[in-house]
Amino acid sequence: MSTTILGIDIGSTKVCAIIAQRESNGDLKVLGAGIAKSQGLKKGIITNIELASSSIKNALNDAQRVAGTQYENVIVSISGAYTKSEQSSGVVNVPNHDIGIKEISRAMQMADHNSNIPHEYEKLHILPFNFKVDEQEYIEDPLGMNGSRLEVQVHIITVQKSSLSNLEKAVKLAGVKIDNIVLAGYASAIAVANEDERELGVAVIDIGGATCNMIIHAGNSLRYNDFLGVGSNNITNDLSTALHTPLSAAEKMKINYGSLSNNSTELIELPVIGDDGSTHEVSLDIVSNVIYVRVEETLMILAKMLEESGFKDQIGAGIVLTGGLTKIGGIRELTSAIFDNLPARVAKPREMDGLFETLRDPSYSAAIGLVLYGGGHFTPYEIDSNKKLRYKNEMIESPAHQHSEMNEIFDEGIEMVKQGDKVLSAKDKLANIAIINEKTEKNGFFASLWNRLTQLF
Repeated sequence: MSTTILGIDIGSTKVCAIIAQRESNGDLKVLGAGIAKSQGLKKGIITNIELASSSIKNALNDAQRVAGTQYENVIVSISGAYTKSEQSSGVVNVPNHDIGIKEISRAMQMADHNSNIPHEYEKLHILPFNFKVDEQEYIEDPLGMNGSRLEVQVHIITVQKSSLSNLEKAVKLAGVKIDNIVLAGYASAIAVANEDERELGVAVIDIGGATCNMIIHAGNSLRYNDFLGVGSNNITNDLSTALHTPLSAAEKMKINYGSLSNNSTELIELPVIGDDGSTHEVSLDIVSNVIYVRVEETLMILAKMLEESGFKDQIGAGIVLTGGLTKIGGIRELTSAIFDNLPARVAKPREMDGLFETLRDPSYSAAIGLVLYGGGHFTPYEIDSNKKLRYKNEMIESPAHQHSEMNEIFDEGIEMVKQGDKVLSAKDKLANIAIINEKTEKNGFFASLWNRLTQLF
């Protein structure tokens, strides 16, 4: 059975909507995509809900036309500009000494309960990075293990409630409803970091049009996230100012000749700001120098952020760069030099069936990551923006299948109540309740049904 996934990445320079299909074997296929210029956003922050909604709608309409289908539930990205993070921990007893999903969920919820989140913030992701069973630390995955006590440490990403509300309004105004919200940098990391890099520890830096998002993934979870309000648009502004040429001409210059190591003395003719028809000649060497200064400064700030994070020694795989700015020649070598010779690579989003050539560009990593997230490619465990536990190998089901399963559980529960005309022993009743509880806990959709059935006993 296939499941439809709609991801919309709301960036500062563009909005990208992708509709994909997840097959029963887990494979993903892109059905359609739409791209629109961003309006009503500045450095990742919504400044005009109506304009932002219009951009979302334009991208969505194009994606639906290409896919030939409509879908109303969307996984949407949110900029790191809105977020802050902290760590927490929780511990629970395991009475039956067998650690299952229920016990892991209880421990993570306890860590959630113990966290000290400001009232004006809402939790976006709760991501466990260290489990402890009894006295044994650094458990990679406690599922199925035997123990009497389970402890977990979590990384909690929070978002301003007001900013979250503005995002929800803009998306709703575009005619769709939010199914899940994912940090943009987290989505990019899903799309570009491979399993070995995540295991060894890696810093994924997505440098977009107006922002940089840094994510550090170590072991089995995301450990750190940060944000910088600088991007490739700053290079355009620098070129426009330094070369005294309109922004449109500076943008073309950046795209066509952008490089960090161009020693050419070739002259390029550029229009002059405010003087119609007038032009002047500029050496490509000067263009390269202007770009170099801005990129060097940006990377130095990011390197300082990494140093201050305390995780520099834990990223054995080095730096993975993605985003539109990474198309500038020489950025990989400069990054490695500035980050104390750590290995660095420029990454495009991972391949999937039906992926359009346009979407293979590094600037679409976050959009591809949203679709992958919807297809189950998230960290082994997390509590998402809906306060729902997500875990590896979980069943991703359509609403129709959930409705069918609800009917089956209800019928089974009624059958248990009606078992012949005999009176069930207390032990039999508890056993039946446990069976229903095990099934209903798999999906919060059935919680109310479970309460009704338990009242019958």
